[in-house]
Amino acid sequence: MSKTGKIMVNSENLMPIIKKWLYSDKDIFLREIVANACDAISKHKKLVSIGQAQDTGDEYEINITVDKDANVLTISDNGIGMTADEVEKYITQIAFSGASEFISKYNETNGDGIIGHFGLGFFSAFMVSSTVEIDTLSFAEGAQPVHWVSDGNEEYTIEKGERSTRGTTVKLNLNPDEKEFAEEFRIRELLREYCSFMPYDIFVNKEDRACDCDECKEDGEPHDHTPKPVNNKTPLYLKDPKECTDEEYTEFYRNVFFDMDAPLFWIHLNVDYPFNLKGILYFPKQKNVMELQGEVKLYCNQVFIADNIKEVIPEFLTLLKGVIDCPDIPLNVSRSFLQNDKEVAKISKHITKKVADKLNNLFVADRAKLENAWSDIAPFVKFGCMKNDDFYDKMKDIILYKTLEDKYVTIDEFNGGKGDVFYVSDAKTQAPLVDMFKKNSLNAVMMDTFIDLHFINFLEYKRQDLKFKRIDSDTPEQLKGDVDRESADKIEGIFKSHIEDGITIKTESFKDESVPAIVTVTESSRRMQEMSKLYPGMFGGEAREELVCTLNLNNAAVKALPKLDEATAEALSGYILSVGKMSLRQLNGDEFSRFLKQSDNLLNMAINAHD
Repeated sequence: MSKTGKIMVNSENLMPIIKKWLYSDKDIFLREIVANACDAISKHKKLVSIGQAQDTGDEYEINITVDKDANVLTISDNGIGMTADEVEKYITQIAFSGASEFISKYNETNGDGIIGHFGLGFFSAFMVSSTVEIDTLSFAEGAQPVHWVSDGNEEYTIEKGERSTRGTTVKLNLNPDEKEFAEEFRIRELLREYCSFMPYDIFVNKEDRACDCDECKEDGEPHDHTPKPVNNKTPLYLKDPKECTDEEYTEFYRNVFFDMDAPLFWIHLNVDYPFNLKGILYFPKQKNVMELQGEVKLYCNQVFIADNIKEVIPEFLTLLKGVIDCPDIPLNVSRSFLQNDKEVAKISKHITKKVADKLNNLFVADRAKLENAWSDIAPFVKFGCMKNDDFYDKMKDIILYKTLEDKYVTIDEFNGGKGDVFYVSDAKTQAPLVDMFKKNSLNAVMMDTFIDLHFINFLEYKRQDLKFKRIDSDTPEQLKGDVDRESADKIEGIFKSHIEDGITIKTESFKDESVPAIVTVTESSRRMQEMSKLYPGMFGGEAREELVCTLNLNNAAVKALPKLDEATAEALSGYILSVGKMSLRQLNGDEFSRFLKQSDNLLNMAINAHD
């Protein structure tokens, strides 16, 4: 025996789920209701344009009234309005999208500006309300006003209303524990977050406040305080880039991100095909390279969706600041949809390409501007290269490196793109070696940001012809002279006999006579140490520091070792090693105590020898 039928969903069980779990943040309700109001206005505007509705000449706007005493929030529009049948259809049939039907019906005339995709949006109001009321009057000739009310359970009441003008008012009788939404400053805050660029003027408490400014109190007469909308309905990113000035770009940046530092430069995105995409991406000045936190705001038809959605905006681009508006992305779509949607992938790829194109154009057309900004954008570029192969392929030939000569070069300009590349990670602690390089006309690149350890490994993987060596990990051949092997072996033997550090001892004849010894840590062991600090337990414990002490046979103190008595040679050897270590890093407690003792011994020996 077989039977077919329809699964019935009981609204009594569904409504509590909608009210509690519809959105992760309950304050999203304001965005949904205001966006529905925008839709209603856009529909009426569209019908007027095709001659199916009368143009009454009034300005389209959305008015929000906050009544703290009554704990009520009201959102009113002068859009298309609804008949009783439409209220039944679009409100009581949960998730039925009136916007979708409107676009389908008037498809031949284009539905641009209709947000759609909201579905359950209206019912987000019940997340904060005990009861919700609707007063609406359709634009249609002879339409009757309608009043609808529900407490969020399965029952509602619909009857003749009293509204006399076209449009819809949604009245939220807020729950006792949701009084924050009856505070004007809180509503303004939410409107700035979610509705900053909505396409119609939004006013808060436009009519109900008498002027109480100081001037009015003194003069006894009210002044002209024309209400100002809380939103900017024509944001800069909607304009043609050719019509925008640098001052406008900077002002827009400061207004959106409350950052008084001017951005370094920006990219104005304006794409109509194969998808719709508008926006501005800013390269901000980094205040702290350890906190690379940007903010890219994603919008749909001027309605805010979220910050930094990595499925649309590649993760490394969230280090930038900006606004992107893409009508092809629905507002409350799931992340799993975004991850698997081919159009979203195309958008993400296009944004990455435009950023790389901008930087390449600067490299060719205004390299000085790129160099001036490089210290701020270098971490972002390097992070992007490691995260995105396409981005690396477009950027690899223009990545800049600052040299000891305080110039910016590409790696190919530095050493032809192959061989050893010496680098400086800390100019202060590595100052003696930096000075030695400069004296001998040798060069190195600065790699001193927190991301550079990873970037060096990445580059060596990508470029097998490159080998990066920190300036204190090895000694370039250009710093070395000829060595008298017999004399070198004798000095090396004396030095080793007084050192019990397990350190590797070598001898070289450096051209710079002032340095008695250079203590280095091998590049491989140092990288392992740094990685073990970042990822404890990676090597089964902390990696061992492999030190190499290279004695300078041209230094007077080193030359004197064979001529000294045993005690003096021992004190001098330990002192030379300690000074060499100090140029590499700070001495630990035991090493510093030993250094002080060695210094004292040498001073006493010098005094005794003089006596």
